Amino acid sequence: MGESVLFSVFLIFTGAALLATLALYARQSLLIAYIVLGVLAGPSGVGLIDDPHLIEEIAHVGIIFLLFLLGLELRPSKLVDLLREATGVTIASTLVFALLGYLVAAAAGFSRSDCLLIGVATTLSSTIISLKLLPTTVLHHRHTGEVIISILLLQDLLAIAALLLLHGLAADQAPWVEAGLLLIALPVLLFGGLAVERWLLRPLFLRFDKVGEYVFLLVLGWCLGIAQLAQSFGLSYEIGAFIAGVALANSPIAPFIADSLRPLRDFFLVMFFFALGAGFNVETVSKVWPGAVALALAVVVIKPLTFRTLFRTFGETGILAGEAGVRLGQMSEFSLLLVAVALQTQVMSASAAAFVQLATLVTFVISSTVVVLRYPTPIALSDRLRRD
Repeated sequence: MGESVLFSVFLIFTGAALLATLALYARQSLLIAYIVLGVLAGPSGVGLIDDPHLIEEIAHVGIIFLLFLLGLELRPSKLVDLLREATGVTIASTLVFALLGYLVAAAAGFSRSDCLLIGVATTLSSTIISLKLLPTTVLHHRHTGEVIISILLLQDLLAIAALLLLHGLAADQAPWVEAGLLLIALPVLLFGGLAVERWLLRPLFLRFDKVGEYVFLLVLGWCLGIAQLAQSFGLSYEIGAFIAGVALANSPIAPFIADSLRPLRDFFLVMFFFALGAGFNVETVSKVWPGAVALALAVVVIKPLTFRTLFRTFGETGILAGEAGVRLGQMSEFSLLLVAVALQTQVMSASAAAFVQLATLVTFVISSTVVVLRYPTPIALSDRLRRD
């Protein structure tokens, strides 16, 4: 297993570097490069990594740290301001997109439960693609960024709620027992975590903030400790990691911590999306591709129009509403995370998971291309549109 892990790490990051270079020349999201690498190297490709257990473990670790880092970005004061601003747009758009995903999935012949999960996955837009392609040096784009971030944060919170529901559905105990445990365990973990951050972690951070190695170790220990505690409470490692991040976001040095952990975020981002691609079943995808492509095309057309209409309704200018709508016009890495967890907990069929995975990948390609061709981005094709 040691040799397998070492070879896997070599293959993932050397291959990712090569394909990421090609993706940048093609003006595509790096996420696409990581997923394609996984497909090529996994069991459906040349089979360089063909251990399903290893692939699942890589994805699991990636999910835990991605959710921790997402929680770390959710500073309470910022979240309250953004919630107040974007609630109307998020609720209305979620209903529209959920119905869109449900109807396309139903037309493709999936079961009701699969249709519901596909509908949830369709509601989300990509945080990574939206923000990676957004310049920050122009006042207009700073406000555009604020509008987009407010929507993405609310969507991420809805995705966390969906993850909790998935774990509840997969539990061995009766639903009412599981719901009671969640109602007890979640507040205990959250408020207990906030108390520990305030009275223990914060003094340690402020006293030893110059020792970067210690801060790094303390943060990782906190993340994994709360994840393990959540697991012992009957929740999951992923939910525990997210709660650990939210509690730590309350720290005055949270921005510094988040910035210092960006390389770690990118590390696990590569691992998660590689594992996702490696778990891609090409045979299953070949059976669902017509419906998946139809969903992807519907998303890249209907999402921008819907967001533009809603932003205009809530007082934004036509220019900003149109641009923000296009930048949000794809499915999300969180869509992929949701179906990965749904597949692990056996509440979603493999064909439905492949359906969402392919549709999401197609929207990544189309949306990234449209944004790069039409709007200012750091990787635009022309000098006129290239902005940091």
